[in-house]
Amino acid sequence: MLFDLFREIIWSLAGNKVRSSLTILGIVIGIASVITMVSIGQGAQATIESNIQSIGSNLIIVMPGASRNAGPVSAGRGSAQTLTLDDVTAITTQINNINSVAPEVSRRYQITAKGNNTNTQVVGTTPSYLNVRNVKMDLGAFLTDQQTKASTKVAVLGPTARDDLFGTDANPIGSKIRINNVDFDVIGVTMAKGGSGFNNPDNNVYVPITAAQHFLSGNSYVSDISVAAKDQASMASVQQDITDLLLKRHNITDPTQADFNLMNQTDIIATATSITGTFTILLSSIAGISLLVGGIGIMNMMLTTVTERTREIGLRKAVGIRRIYINLQFLGEAVVLTFMGGGLGVFLGYLASLGAKDFLNLNTEISVSAIVLAFSVSAGVGIIFGFYPARRAANLSPIEALRYE
Repeated sequence: MLFDLFREIIWSLAGNKVRSSLTILGIVIGIASVITMVSIGQGAQATIESNIQSIGSNLIIVMPGASRNAGPVSAGRGSAQTLTLDDVTAITTQINNINSVAPEVSRRYQITAKGNNTNTQVVGTTPSYLNVRNVKMDLGAFLTDQQTKASTKVAVLGPTARDDLFGTDANPIGSKIRINNVDFDVIGVTMAKGGSGFNNPDNNVYVPITAAQHFLSGNSYVSDISVAAKDQASMASVQQDITDLLLKRHNITDPTQADFNLMNQTDIIATATSITGTFTILLSSIAGISLLVGGIGIMNMMLTTVTERTREIGLRKAVGIRRIYINLQFLGEAVVLTFMGGGLGVFLGYLASLGAKDFLNLNTEISVSAIVLAFSVSAGVGIIFGFYPARRAANLSPIEALRYE
């Protein structure tokens, strides 16, 4: 009986090839869209997490400006000047469970060299920046303690800044660059880390922090302080110790009135994950609408099929075919349509995800869970939207069905 039922289902669907193909197409587009959107969202999340992890390990960043708990005033943090090198020294000498501390003086400048110019971020920092931010050298050497003490006008270029100023893969060591009308000697080039936008580390230019203060910013304040904790477990205690120390140094008794703000790497990753997760859900929901439309298409086709085959149904019931087999036949047709559409949709979604990665330079991650979920939803759509037409066919009166024209 099951073999006969399956053969009847295939025969019925093959009898209306164009209608069946268009119905399957709706499911294919829905499944492929869901898988593609989920893979793009998960790829974006993985990329953001990787970029955040690449800026350093167990990182805590101290920024000037009002605390995040201070309300609307905190919107102005970043441009404030409340942190100094004395704060850096205090953190280095008085806080336990830290590996290294790297202050920064960061600002964008127009930089020229050999007739070329670029506008990029100049980071005044110390030798410990290498360890704190996981920076590795490609050519030459990084800044030294002696150069920092002497405010030596030397610079280390990121690979993108090097390419903009001296040409792709050039060796600029020994050349000069001009920052804010001040000449700096190039002593090294960092290895590429990857990134984009204004905070791309490959586009940075590094100079001694004292040279940045004396020749560029003209003051003794720092833009932020990066602190590398010894391990993940000690990050919370280190963050609290830094907060207590700076409150004491800045003579602030109410923590909500702090003139500095701390953010650790875990907070940044959690925030980014939340945003990209919402983004993925939004994309999947939009794609899921097409899957719903495909389900409505299946119901429409099955209702039309029931109407067209009313006399056939009446004849089957008149010769003793039970209602359950009539029900299973029409429900099976809907399920077969969705399974065929689901299989093609999974394949097309996989190809679309690869295409987005290869041709649009988008990082995509195709997860087995997304494929299983999309395929399960397609099967559910077939059962749900095929149930009413199947039930309607099974409940037809054989006498009325035989009289139907």
